[in-house]
Amino acid sequence: MSQAGNAKRTILRTEELACGRSLIHDRSPVAKLLVTILFLIAVQSFGKYELSGLVTMILLPMIAYRLANIELSLCFYKLRFVLPFLLIMGVFQPFLDRTPKLCVGALVITGGMLSMAVLVLKGLLCLMASFLLAATTPVTGLCSALERLCIPRIMTSCLLLCVRYVGTLLEQTEVMWESYSLRAPGQKGIHPKAWGSFLGQLILRSVDKADSLYTAMCLRGFQGSFPKGDTDEESLTDRRSLLYLTGSFFLIFLARFLPLAEWIGGLL
Repeated sequence: MSQAGNAKRTILRTEELACGRSLIHDRSPVAKLLVTILFLIAVQSFGKYELSGLVTMILLPMIAYRLANIELSLCFYKLRFVLPFLLIMGVFQPFLDRTPKLCVGALVITGGMLSMAVLVLKGLLCLMASFLLAATTPVTGLCSALERLCIPRIMTSCLLLCVRYVGTLLEQTEVMWESYSLRAPGQKGIHPKAWGSFLGQLILRSVDKADSLYTAMCLRGFQGSFPKGDTDEESLTDRRSLLYLTGSFFLIFLARFLPLAEWIGGLL
């Protein structure tokens, strides 16, 4: 199976996951988007040495993943290629800041070590929140929520069409790769002499397929955005979504401004 085929199936599995049913899936896309934005702001507001407060924020995505019936390990598996970049971003911090901040026995923890841990944990929490939003909200619902938050329609339409056309591009790439492999058995990769013709054919096939896809979208009522049904209008005043939004804001506020980690450590 080619890498294009693997990427296509990954996108399809993510879309299938977003169409599931749970306490998180059934909430309004606007509410889920607002909660994600507030969580990201709260995470980024921590100082570079505030590791104890940031550790408390881990509880929120863990609870959300549990309510959404999504395994936390699935998030790390999907983002396994991004996680090394988090370590690369903070690997130089211990060499830049050698100010002693904490002593644990004979071990001296410097400011650089703390800032590295905070930087990596911030990136990890942001990835967890972003993946949860993508895994519980279809792209059409996400684009609709962005429009309701006054994001220009041209931007949401571009996002929607890019997601749709990426699958088309990967599909055509997989077909052409299989055809090329059958004509050149045992060859690793595409020969440099065939790069130009392969790319040209890929563009032509993708444009033709995308034109058919766009025609089908127009027949289903797409005019820059999909027509909104009654459920989209009611989602703004859905009591359960409002309760989810209010409860999430309250929990994020507690985790951000109360020293929960110190209290738990004192009890233990």
